[in-house]
Amino acid sequence: MKQRTYPSGSSLSRLSSLHIPKVSASEVSSSEYGAVRTPVKSASSSVRPIRFCSRSWPARVSEPSGSSSHAADFSALPYDILVKIAASFNLPNVQAASLVCRSWSEALRPLREAMLLLKWGKRFKHGRGGVRPNREKALDSFMKAVAHGSTLAMVDAGLIYWEMGEKSKAISLYQKAAELGDPAGQCNLGISYLQADPPNSKDAIKWLYKASIGGNVRAQYQLALCLHRGHGIKSNMEEAAKWYLEAAEGGFVRAMYNISLCYSFGEGLMHSHKLARKWMKRAADHGHSKAQFEHGLALFSEGDMMKAVVYLELATRAGEEAAAHVKNVILQRLSAASRDHVMCLADSLPRPLWLVQTTPYISLDANINQKDSINYKPPSSLSSARGAMFIQFCNYCFHGALPRVEHLSTHEKKKCVDLKKVIF
Repeated sequence: MKQRTYPSGSSLSRLSSLHIPKVSASEVSSSEYGAVRTPVKSASSSVRPIRFCSRSWPARVSEPSGSSSHAADFSALPYDILVKIAASFNLPNVQAASLVCRSWSEALRPLREAMLLLKWGKRFKHGRGGVRPNREKALDSFMKAVAHGSTLAMVDAGLIYWEMGEKSKAISLYQKAAELGDPAGQCNLGISYLQADPPNSKDAIKWLYKASIGGNVRAQYQLALCLHRGHGIKSNMEEAAKWYLEAAEGGFVRAMYNISLCYSFGEGLMHSHKLARKWMKRAADHGHSKAQFEHGLALFSEGDMMKAVVYLELATRAGEEAAAHVKNVILQRLSAASRDHVMCLADSLPRPLWLVQTTPYISLDANINQKDSINYKPPSSLSSARGAMFIQFCNYCFHGALPRVEHLSTHEKKKCVDLKKVIF
């Protein structure tokens, strides 16, 4: 027996959950929607012709307060409310919203103009579109866009003021953008409170949390750091790991590295070597130098020399000095043709996007690969001589920052010891 999954056609349409009343021909002809073409019956066909309706765009008129015809009409919203709703829209969203009705188009005209000013501001700031970088002209364009109500311009202008050392003006613009609901403005405001002297941790956490809920991955990462270190909020490793993972899944590279370490130790998350390797490789592929170093060593310990050299070479170019020593040892084992091949592979890899992005965020107060990431220390005492050798190896290659010892199996420890023997 077939079961009906939609209401009967007598009362509702199959394609809509809204009630569609029947309208007589006389009512349609006298409606404000214009004339409707009357269908012509054909004796040779039983198919009902389609009705074509052309609606004229009615002017926005005021109605008595008792009228309910526009009770659910968004075009009746006040202009200032519309502008606040759309203040954080980008150009495609503003253009789409402008097509809703004439009222919205008129209300959003200042924001459309602001988008053009914002575009020129970015050109002057980054030297795009055939213009030379000019910070003064960029700031002027951003401030004109701010006057038109764009929160995106508020964040960009605030960043320039921050770089110029005028932090009070920057915070004022961030505050305005944050209150209008812009996640980037909320994130920058939270970070600026953390960097204040003295820090305003309470307000910083409040705005970082709002930005994190809004999906801002940078805020999610910074909030995770605060929860991890207990900075301005009670330390909570489970909550920190949750936000690390959220930011990592959103594409934030530093969070990828940190969530890999969380999985390695089972801190805040269940220990998983497989997931730790997955996120370490992903961070390495996105250009995190310490992740490239560690992933290269992992590949070397598994015997994959060619890939190991590629990652170690990338880490060396990014400033990991210890990676150069390990790479040179491996290169001595390879033939001249293999050495040339791996160097060509390293040269052919594209530059990570996060190194060339121009997202309008203030920089964090710590280095990407050291202070701003989780920094573990290996334990000072182990029962076996091999463990002691492994610690010596870690101290030499990783400056005491590789947290592997107490969680390694005997087989993994042996691999590390063998690796140390090769190097030394």
